[in-house]
Amino acid sequence: MTRFLRPLLLAFVLTASLAEASAQRAAGAGRPADFLDPAFHKSRRELLRQALPAGSAAVLFAAPTRTRANDVSYIYHQHPDFYYLTGYDEPDAVLVLFKEPQTVGGQVGVTEALFVQPRDPKAEVWTGRRLGEEGAKQQLKLQFVANNTSFSGAGIRWVDFQHIHFLDLPTDVRDDAQDPADLFDLIATFRQQAGIPATSDGGKAELYHSVERYGVTNAASVKMYVERQMKAHPVLAADTYLQGYLQATTDTERQKAMAARPTSRFESSVLNNALNELRAVKTPEELSLLRRAIRISTVGQQEVMKALRPEMGEMEVQGLHEYVYKKYGAEFEGYPSIVGAGNNGCILHYETNDKPHVGNDLVLMDCGAEYHGYTADVTRTAPPSGKFSAAQRQIYELVLAAQDAAIKECKPGNDFQAPNKAAQKTVADGLIKLGIIQKPEEMRRYFPHGTSHYLGLDVHDRGPYGPLKAGNVITVEPGIYIPEGSPCDQKWWNIGVRIEDDVLITATGAENLSKEAPRTVAEVEAMMAKPSVLDDFKLPKL
Repeated sequence: MTRFLRPLLLAFVLTASLAEASAQRAAGAGRPADFLDPAFHKSRRELLRQALPAGSAAVLFAAPTRTRANDVSYIYHQHPDFYYLTGYDEPDAVLVLFKEPQTVGGQVGVTEALFVQPRDPKAEVWTGRRLGEEGAKQQLKLQFVANNTSFSGAGIRWVDFQHIHFLDLPTDVRDDAQDPADLFDLIATFRQQAGIPATSDGGKAELYHSVERYGVTNAASVKMYVERQMKAHPVLAADTYLQGYLQATTDTERQKAMAARPTSRFESSVLNNALNELRAVKTPEELSLLRRAIRISTVGQQEVMKALRPEMGEMEVQGLHEYVYKKYGAEFEGYPSIVGAGNNGCILHYETNDKPHVGNDLVLMDCGAEYHGYTADVTRTAPPSGKFSAAQRQIYELVLAAQDAAIKECKPGNDFQAPNKAAQKTVADGLIKLGIIQKPEEMRRYFPHGTSHYLGLDVHDRGPYGPLKAGNVITVEPGIYIPEGSPCDQKWWNIGVRIEDDVLITATGAENLSKEAPRTVAEVEAMMAKPSVLDDFKLPKL
């Protein structure tokens, strides 16, 4: 990145950096043509409005910008809910949905209003083109669009609504004194005009809803969750509703305690639950983007397997995956790439990736391309030598058997935890057979995470985590991790294996969307025996 820090420009650079990456992806000629259509976002808004009770307004804010270092910002990433509902990919914006038509900015009959950052030619020279009010009207096609400077004077009669729904409001947003309608000001305006109490806590409301929904059917887990949250957030410790629930010892007492839930016109659980249900079931348009993100990621796994050598470093392996993503037009990684060799592969979210030489240890590669906002999540584990050792093969084939058992449980109507239970049983039985553990419950030492999560605009996507439904896309990712020093035969030490695929729940079962990435021992070894396009790629020594 080139920086011009001459004194006359310094003040402007620092000012412009507050909006860094604010509009890098404004639509225009020469850009990809396969983004989601405005009609998709319109349909999502209408379905969300239908889920709201009478007398409601729902308010959603764009994501804040984030500083990486000094005056350098991270590349802007829109809040997935906001993008899902609008297609707008810039900061300092607010969306308001009304159950019943309202008058906004003098326009009658409004059910949806979007307030966006205005055009600013000087800022756009530095940070990219903005849509502005007119561009947003033309391209996003919402019913009402105005500059964010109009939000405070839009005349929304907040006092008239029985229910005002909003997600957790960020409290760590920077205030740009030179911008009267940045995210800080938009949130402050909303709080003041809607009369939101300073003590309003969206997280507490969501906790209330968890108690209300699962407090009897899954009482033990809910009790542990509530206790953990109360310990982490002392303000919750004095909450009489939560205290009453924890003190109940029978289902009858729990139901009585749950019925005493405090009511408020300010609510987050309705909005959260509606978005969970909507985003969990992917539309054909979403599946098209997800399939592309996943296929790009599987090609990355194939090409890296061909190129992988013991003398390579973890960071180099990471770079090869991410080069393939860029080659196919994936804008980002869906999450920090995990490339761990040997003992590093036993760290679940290892992101340092700085081991200079992977050697002959297994290399665990958990990497996913993000294409137009939708992310893949694919993991493969490969031997740099091209051949699994006997011990590596045994652990790998046990993880593969666990994944096969889990995928068999991926069918509509099954509980979300069914794949996890199948995988855990297979791993426990296999580890006992190998002499690594003695009792099934010891399995958690070596397989400490769950098997599945939803996948979509977030790598850990929204969803209700209830019965599986056609249209869900979930991961299936069992693993076994045996770090150095584990209480087992040393021949197993430094072996970390995870096999992760992205699975679409269909009307009759499941479709493995990432099956192109080699899964079996034979497939992995056969892929690694193929020549790589990088075999003759040599850089000069430094």
